[in-house]
Amino acid sequence: MKKLTFIFLLISSFAFSQMPNISSVWMNNSQPYLGSISSEKIPMKVKINISEQDKKNDQEYFLSGFTLVGNTNTKFEGKLKITKYKAGKKRNTVFGEYELVEENKGKHSGILKGKFVYTFIWNKKTEKIE
Repeated sequence: MKKLTFIFLLISSFAFSQMPNISSVWMNNSQPYLGSISSEKIPMKVKINISEQDKKNDQEYFLSGFTLVGNTNTKFEGKLKITKYKAGKKRNTVFGEYELVEENKGKHSGILKGKFVYTFIWNKKTEKIE
């Protein structure tokens, strides 16, 4: 009976644990992410203006913002999903995937898909990322 109670408590702790809301992290302190597209390595900036944690699935975030390629500024919307969380003694790491869909507004419009790794320090007292 003790084993059954322990297993039930273990399962319930996983079921009710919640990912902290780190939506502000994806906005990158209002700084754009820098990258490139195409085989010509054309410079691209991605600026996230809105980042909201999904209320039903705390592992997903709704993102919205703009991309800039050359002189073309395009709106996008999409999702970022955390697929794995690795806790460490000092640093924690999240792994995930993103998909951002741009408005069809030019020759560089399209869908941005990829994977990411983000390492951070979680302050338990303030419940914020440092």
